[in-house]
Amino acid sequence: MKFSFTDEQQQFREFVRRFMEANSSASEVRRLMETEQGYDNDVWQALAASLGLQGLHIPEEYGGQGFGPIELCIALEEMGRCLLCAPFFGSSVLATQAILQAGDEDEKQALLPDLAAGDKISALAIAEPEGLWDASGINMTATKKDNTYVLKGVKSFVVDAQIADYIVVVARTPGTTGTSGISFFVVDKSAQDLEMRLLDTIDETRKLSILEFNDVIAKPLGEVGNEGEALNQTLILCYVALANEMVGGAQRLLESALDYAKLRVQFGRTIGSFQVTKHKCADLLLEVELVKSAAYYAAEAAAENSSDLASAASLAKALASDTFMHVAAETIQIHGGIGFTWENDTHLYFKRAKSSEVFFGGPELHRELLLIEAEQEMKSSEKVAS
Repeated sequence: MKFSFTDEQQQFREFVRRFMEANSSASEVRRLMETEQGYDNDVWQALAASLGLQGLHIPEEYGGQGFGPIELCIALEEMGRCLLCAPFFGSSVLATQAILQAGDEDEKQALLPDLAAGDKISALAIAEPEGLWDASGINMTATKKDNTYVLKGVKSFVVDAQIADYIVVVARTPGTTGTSGISFFVVDKSAQDLEMRLLDTIDETRKLSILEFNDVIAKPLGEVGNEGEALNQTLILCYVALANEMVGGAQRLLESALDYAKLRVQFGRTIGSFQVTKHKCADLLLEVELVKSAAYYAAEAAAENSSDLASAASLAKALASDTFMHVAAETIQIHGGIGFTWENDTHLYFKRAKSSEVFFGGPELHRELLLIEAEQEMKSSEKVAS
């Protein structure tokens, strides 16, 4: 697989960056993160009207732009650069991807056009208080009652649930384990017996909620009890998306560190002229370029539906987690004591790096997934050889 961005993709990146720079300045991020809503609806509508990003990777037959994972990851990288406060990741990535993977034709036609136009916002509820993101962590039950289903259980770490019109929920039918019995459901935010509250988290730029379902009526999405593979595929594609968003944050931090090293004077010289600072910045540049390669490779693997997509996604997520955190910590060190003061923006990226590191599982989990994938590939090769 050989990767490079086309001229059209480079132009698209420039358009998105200009929009982000104009509408997601540091002062605007600070203003929005203090609100419970967490986003500006006018900017959200402008995002749909001027660039159509909410429907970027939604097929044209469902009202979207019809682009693929590469263009989506370009947009996410630019959003990560400026810590965009908007429900794009929660609605346009997580929930939309779940609908694309699990929904049937009629359900996609019913749900996706409003998401693509930015007229409605959705959220995806997978993890529970234990913090597991795969099928083994799904304990919420979906019980059939008359002609409908009721959900009982608790979902946590749900992105943008506080502003969603409806929630896409992953649950399982009673008496099942593992990937068997996994189902997706759609629940209206105003549903009776659904309780929701915002979590107090380290990263105020990304709102997370905990949801408690007490026999909440839900509408099935896809085939009940047979959506384990849809959940797995949704997670893999979301790993790729988050990794590319983290790349944007790491790149922005690197630029900040270099700018400050050229500006700050100590002992009559800029600190960037000291060998120790030069080496530190060179190491950070190498790390950021390496994680870009991993994230871009994963995006192309998703675009081509490559056989090594799962491995590429976990590799990108693990490397992006480590790199973003390390670059954030070193950028604070280069800034000195001012780096973690409230007036300096570096701490905002550090907090986003920490929250993104553990979202969808930390780097240790994804290295373990890489080993599992490698073992499976080895066993498959041995079977073919025999």
